[in-house]
Amino acid sequence: MMRTIKVMEILPEHALWECALAYRARLLSVYNSQIMLNQGNELDVLTALRTATAERHAELDTRTPLAAAAPDLRAYRAHLQLLEAWLAPVQPTLQLSLQGQADGPQQALPPRDYLALIRADLADPALSGLPPAALQPAKPWLQQDDAAYRWGVAYVVEGSQLGGAVLYKRLAERLAPHPLEYLRGEGSPGPRWQQFLAALRAAVVTPAQIEQACQGARQAFDSLIGLLNQQPAA
Repeated sequence: MMRTIKVMEILPEHALWECALAYRARLLSVYNSQIMLNQGNELDVLTALRTATAERHAELDTRTPLAAAAPDLRAYRAHLQLLEAWLAPVQPTLQLSLQGQADGPQQALPPRDYLALIRADLADPALSGLPPAALQPAKPWLQQDDAAYRWGVAYVVEGSQLGGAVLYKRLAERLAPHPLEYLRGEGSPGPRWQQFLAALRAAVVTPAQIEQACQGARQAFDSLIGLLNQQPAA
């Protein structure tokens, strides 16, 4: 009579546990993807964007010039130059007056010229005594004329203002008398961010739109990380 061979007899216990964990992770991945891409409800696009950019976001949090334990004015100047090189080719795609687009995030929020704030901070007299620094040229990156894609790019640009508010509270006294206008912005970024999220959830709802938004957000992060990789070591 043939003997039934049990899985426990040919795999050690730790291997069975690892197989179970791997299978569970695979099921969760498929389940989460179906939830984000098939339901099309309000939470889907935000969840998808957070998932698509989490690793890139975490990398930037530890690598930007202001991530140092004790950043000084030179670090702030380097931070501004990095963002200027990043936003120069990005901002025009989000502005209706420059592109003539009738859809996308430029319709959802009052226009705000982040490049102007950055350049005003770079020209502030508080930085005039610093030794010269090599400028980082802006480099165009692949962009798409798609409203959902632009929503993804705007998600990264607008979200960066939340981090700026935190940095302002941390550095305002340390870097005085520099006014840190870019980090301070125009008051609390919370209401603007909530307005943006409401418009994002209303505009990006289908699986194809959500994927385009994620592509735009990843591209925006990758462009900034690429510029960061080119910065000379401090």
